[in-house]
Amino acid sequence: MALTVLGAYVLTILWTARVSFSSARIFPTGDFVGFGQYARLFRNARWLLSLENLALYGALFIVACLVLGSLLAVFIDQNVSGEGVLRTVFLYPYAMSFVATGLVWQWILNPELGLQSVVRRLGFTDFTFDWIVRQDMVLYTIVIATVWQASGLVMALLLSGLRGIDGELWKAARIDGIPTWRVYVSIVLPMLWPSLSTAFILLFVMVAKLFDAVVAMTQGGPGTASEVPAKFIMDYLFGRANVGLASAASIVLLLTVLAIVAPLYYARSRAVRRGHA
Repeated sequence: MALTVLGAYVLTILWTARVSFSSARIFPTGDFVGFGQYARLFRNARWLLSLENLALYGALFIVACLVLGSLLAVFIDQNVSGEGVLRTVFLYPYAMSFVATGLVWQWILNPELGLQSVVRRLGFTDFTFDWIVRQDMVLYTIVIATVWQASGLVMALLLSGLRGIDGELWKAARIDGIPTWRVYVSIVLPMLWPSLSTAFILLFVMVAKLFDAVVAMTQGGPGTASEVPAKFIMDYLFGRANVGLASAASIVLLLTVLAIVAPLYYARSRAVRRGHA
């Protein structure tokens, strides 16, 4: 079964790569135009904008999720009361689909119906929070929504790593008078490398796949201000009937993911093997 799934996956990639070297429009064709589609792709202003948006979004999303998830994990690791409830509350958003998350946050951020409207009704008539309709700020609203959803996953991964740390380490640190923050930075953080690297890989894949939240919240707008590669690919594949260009974009996105994730996964595997040696 695994070989069948793997074979179908590899064959699909190879087929997409072959189509990306053709002049296919509505249907795949058997001709060969070399790197013509790739040249057209990188002359496309919308594609370049989508890459810029994804780079900014990815940096903010990954850093925010790692920081917030780490803080939540450290907080729960203090054996707080109601730990089970808190874990469920923080992890629950991750169980939601990105479409549901996008729609909920679209309502919250809508200037006429959401947070801005509620605060103004409370008497703060000058309060403004209209990021979702501003081209220069809309991308940050997607970051807020998706960080809210994904930080619980980071919390769960890091909490598992924290619970695997020997309690004697903390006792020794207290005896030596080492500040708590120093223990976390110098000792705990390096020990959490496998959990952190796993979280980074999962978050990076989520960045590359970003589509549902954008469509649900902004449809890529205002204008093309929140355009991302996955939406570009879907639009050109189905909306503009340009299979060749969409396939070229898909291959570029795949190679980008592999170039970043594969070395990190290799380094993580080596670190885990050294830890077990």
